[in-house]
Amino acid sequence: MYSFQNIVNQLGTFVAAFKLNFMLAFLLVAALWVIQIINAATDYQLNRLGIYPRHLLGLRGIVFSPFLHGNFNHLFLNSIPLLILIDFLLVTGTKNFIQVSLMIIVLSGFVVWLFGRKALHIGASGLIMGYMGYFLTNVYWHPSVFGFILALVCCYYFGSILLNLFHTGKNISWEGHVFGFLAGVAAAYLV
Repeated sequence: MYSFQNIVNQLGTFVAAFKLNFMLAFLLVAALWVIQIINAATDYQLNRLGIYPRHLLGLRGIVFSPFLHGNFNHLFLNSIPLLILIDFLLVTGTKNFIQVSLMIIVLSGFVVWLFGRKALHIGASGLIMGYMGYFLTNVYWHPSVFGFILALVCCYYFGSILLNLFHTGKNISWEGHVFGFLAGVAAAYLV
């Protein structure tokens, strides 16, 4: 049983770790902006590195697609949730961050390549959905006050992101969202 003081101490530890890791999370998101500037300057030629389902060249998109975006608005909409969720995951440890991120990127990307509709699939949305799936499932597999707080904050601030699990438009990779979320669920179970 957790005492009130124990919960306050865990929350204090979380806030300290969040602040400590914020610069790394910021730099990772800033790198996406640098890539976007280069992509825009080359008339979005880098987007050719996205996932093309069931095409051999589309396999490279499994690795590259989370780092590419269709325009600055697309990246802007992904930046804030990505910044916060990366920082949340970094609080659990750098090794865990790397393992979970790689598992979400590779697993969701491969499944999009296998089952996605014939279109270019790019963007960090699948990774964001994967992080959401990870945090929400992790609270079930590894219950703790810390995990519950993370899941609660995710739901409160980013709960509307879960609506992206449904088909919302022809130019949106809802497959990436769904398979990203499921990859996050798998990561919570496997990591």
